[in-house]
Parts: sequence; structure tokens; C-alpha cells
Amino acid sequence: MLFAVGKRCRLVHDPFSHSPGLHHGTCAMRRGAGCPRDPGVCVSLPRQVFVFDVGKKAWESYEWSKVTTVAAFGRYDAELVCHAHASGARVVLKGDVSLTEMVDPAKRAAWISQQVDLAKKQYMDGINIDIEQEVNETSPEYYALTALVRETTEAFHREIPGSQVTFDVAWSPACIDRRCYNYTAIADACDFLFVMSYDEQSQIWSDCVAKANAPYLQTLIGYEEYITMGIDPKKLVMGVPWYGYDYICLNLSKEHVCSLSKVPFRGAPCSDAAGRQVPYGAIMKAANGSTSGILWDELQKSPFYEYKDSLGHFHQVWYDDPRSISLKAAYAKKRGLRGIGMWNGNSLDYSKESAAEQQTEAMWKALTP
Repeated sequence: MLFAVGKRCRLVHDPFSHSPGLHHGTCAMRRGAGCPRDPGVCVSLPRQVFVFDVGKKAWESYEWSKVTTVAAFGRYDAELVCHAHASGARVVLKGDVSLTEMVDPAKRAAWISQQVDLAKKQYMDGINIDIEQEVNETSPEYYALTALVRETTEAFHREIPGSQVTFDVAWSPACIDRRCYNYTAIADACDFLFVMSYDEQSQIWSDCVAKANAPYLQTLIGYEEYITMGIDPKKLVMGVPWYGYDYICLNLSKEHVCSLSKVPFRGAPCSDAAGRQVPYGAIMKAANGSTSGILWDELQKSPFYEYKDSLGHFHQVWYDDPRSISLKAAYAKKRGLRGIGMWNGNSLDYSKESAAEQQTEAMWKALTP
């Protein structure tokens, strides 16, 4: 694969690329924007490390020696695009659209054309389609979604050679959150699936208690289900959470069982919506002030801790750390998945404090055992 940077093309080896060709989203095309010149270094990319970026300047502190794709979910940042290209990484658009409109082939074609034009204008390298809407099997939306992914991939590959089209899926293909998609057809239609192995308590059907955001065995079962459907492991990128959930406990037992208020979600009587999402950086800052200290659940293979707020309410905080992520990353490597990524790259504490630097380094390191 060739990435054009500066006046020359940098040769980059991507062992999972199926779309060789000249990389159009390049700093060479943005010389007038003050982009960096080609440092003349040939690099060999590891397996996919897919980073979601939600804006601001956290990207300046990313571990760019690992990053292969950045999904830009924040405001467009030309400096991010150029820095990524200088590092041999792709930057892709966020693709989100109402499925009810995509049932109409004409509207679908218009939307795809708009995305391709935007990618060209912004010198970007593809699109990450993030549609998490309810879809019933055999509904018009069911077929429209598959067509949308296929037609988007065809258009991007045709108009931007070497571009990448990916699709975000839930941790399991078992109609999670009523997302009953044609997963095998969608996997065939795009370059790969980003599996969102988090928010795994979005539908709680058993006891309404706090649990890990991404329990180890449950996470692995999801991948085995995708693979059993006939999806090639190299079509799957494992998504891990760089955030956790802070739950207020209605009751907290000595055995660390935190009972939750019932917040229904898409048919389930209880959900993780009973808690609030907290980024890893903030979680680690608060951990030292917890009443329990950091604990480890061996069954779910996840850290957690407990604290009491100023109103006297007990909280339980579940999250992922380098230990829990390393276990999943090891599975991804052994199982031959295409790679790993996270939601989201902005969640760490990128300050220059010694403890924060150590925590941040450990989280990036855990992605690639």
C-alpha cells in the first residue's frame, strides 16, 4: 500500500489491506495548508489499532506508532488529518444517517455521494458507518442497511482508491438493543466490522445489579458468535472501552452486590442507563479516594471500586484497565482478529503528571500484547 506524503510516497505494509493503491487523503495534497513534509521513514504497521477521536487536541498525545485508523467523530481538524497521514495512519469520516430515509434508493445514493465528496474535500480516507438504530429482520430497513453499506463501500473504493469503509456493530450479533442486522452480508460488503465490546449491560434481563462494562467471557462469546456465523476473524476489530460506569446503589451488600434502580431500555427491564459514563482518566483520579480501594472481580475479570458521596449514597464504579484490556487483546491476537481499538482516544489523562503519564502509557501498551 502506498501513502503519499510530501513529495514522495511512503511504503506502508498493512497485512490486512484488501484495497491497495494510492492513498488520496494525503498531506501532499495539503501543502498549502502547511502540512509536514515526508520524513522519509518507511514504517511497518502492526495489526489494526482503530481510534475514535471526539475532538479537541487529545490526538496530539496519542501513541502514533500504534495508530492505523482514526475515526474523526469531533469537529473537522485539518491538523489531525495531516499529522495522521505523516504518521502513516488513515482518518475516516463518521457516517450516521436515518435508516427510514435510506429505504429510498435515491436518497441513499445522494447521501453516499455527499459523504464521498466530503471525504475528498477534507482529504480523508474513508468512512466509519455508525448506525445503532433498531431494525427488525425482513423489514425494509433491514435490506436498506445492507444496501447502504455495500453501495457506500463501492463508491468509496471507486472514487478514493485505497480508502476504507467500516461498520460498527454491537458486542454480539444476537439482536442486541433490537439491532437485528444482516451481519454476514454487512461484513462481506465492507472492509471490516468494528465490534463495540462495551455497554454490554445495555439490556439487563437478570437481577438489576451493577456489573462490568465488558465482562471477559461475555465479550469473547460475542466474537465466537460472529465467527460461527461465518464471518472471517480478519473482518473483526475488537473495540474496548476507555471509560466505565458510575452507579448509585439502592443497596450495597458486603459481598459487593450493588442493586440498581430500574431504567428500561429497548424491551429490557433494566440497563446501564442507571449509571453514568466516566472516562478512564477521571476514574483513576477518583479511585484513590474510594472507600474500598481498587477491587478485582475474577469472574468478570474487571476492576471496580466503591465510594460514598456527600449525600451518603454508596456508588460502585466498573471500568476497564490495562489488566482487563490485556486479557481481551491477547484473545484478539490469538484468535486472529484484524486488530483492536477503543472508544474513545480522548478518555485518558494526557497531562504531564507522573501518575497520569504512567496510566496513559499502560493503557496504550495494553492494546498490543
